[in-house]
Amino acid sequence: MKIMPTRPRHSPTPSPTTGPTTGGAGPALFATALGGLAIGTTEFASMGLLPAFAADLGASVPQAGTAISAYALGVVVGAPVLAVLGARWPRKHLVLALAAALALFNVASAFAPTFATFVGTRFLAGLPHGAYFGAASVLAASLVPRERRPRAIATVMSGLMIANIVGVPGATWLGQAAGWPAAYLATGAIAALTVLAVWLLVPDVRDPHRGSIRGELSALRRGQVWITMAVIAAGFGGSFAVYSYITPVLTEVSGLAAAAVPVALAVYGIGMTLGNQIGGRLAELAPIRTIAVGLGAAAVSMALFALTAASAVAALVTLFALAFTTTATTPALATRLMDAGREGPTLGAALHHAAFNVANAIGAALGGVVLAAGWGLTAPAAVATVLPLLGLAALFAAVRMERSERRRDLALAA
Repeated sequence: MKIMPTRPRHSPTPSPTTGPTTGGAGPALFATALGGLAIGTTEFASMGLLPAFAADLGASVPQAGTAISAYALGVVVGAPVLAVLGARWPRKHLVLALAAALALFNVASAFAPTFATFVGTRFLAGLPHGAYFGAASVLAASLVPRERRPRAIATVMSGLMIANIVGVPGATWLGQAAGWPAAYLATGAIAALTVLAVWLLVPDVRDPHRGSIRGELSALRRGQVWITMAVIAAGFGGSFAVYSYITPVLTEVSGLAAAAVPVALAVYGIGMTLGNQIGGRLAELAPIRTIAVGLGAAAVSMALFALTAASAVAALVTLFALAFTTTATTPALATRLMDAGREGPTLGAALHHAAFNVANAIGAALGGVVLAAGWGLTAPAAVATVLPLLGLAALFAAVRMERSERRRDLALAA
């Protein structure tokens, strides 16, 4: 009997409709990155627009902060819920639906007649955030060979990073020049453009392992998922402790003029963008080492910022270093969550952004506590140095758990 040769399972036939492609994925990845640009712009521009919408909608500045918290809550709620509910959808269709929802709710924010309504629309606008990145990351990973997944995910995430260089300053300027609703309308337009770009440029990739709600929920039963989320929450919590209070530090400690603060934030955004892209390449070579070195270097950067913030030049250099080192861990952590989730890769990837917003809350809260205690404007950076070190400890625990599980599996197979 003649035995016909079979193609190895790990080398699927390249096809735009049935599996990963070895080339030509660039336009499709760019299309998904547009959604990240819209998300990053709407999330961070709200901080710069806060005084404007507070005055217009009759809220105090502290009250207006609840709109930002509502968005973060929407991310935490929407990331797992929408990822699970969309489990059986083709990934491209899910990305399209989430981008459309992002466009709709940002436009709704622009037309909110009262502050309470505005808070509600900000919560709704946050719902697609994490699920979009989860679905888009899985979709992007399916378009390239397995070994290039971290780089593909980094490309999806690049829109979020570039938003800090272009989208946030642009939306803030537009809101100041034409009224704060214009900024949300512009963000809605970017999200609508994402829908068009994904529809035209992203191929329909048939997943041979059709998703299911049960499969996605299985990710929540895996210890590695929760430990990796702890790494993200702790590691990024430190950077948010610095970023949340960066304006008063730069103006009152570093001596920068208020007009120069957007330049400093752009420097931070450039550090994020470069860290994300280089981190995607490093994650292909040594993912665990990339995360470990990034967290350790982030702790050093925070300590240096606290010590040298009185110098404007040193402050900008250490801010760049903090953004670069922290964000360089993103592709490796996102890929790790997808792998840890196994049957629930979309939920796993979406939980990355839920953990990211938990980090936002932890960092801002920790910084607020030490400032209220009167420890000084550089105290949040000094105290938050411990957070990436806690993330590093959690990473080591995850690696030990993996090795233990691997030895147990080998023993059972013997």
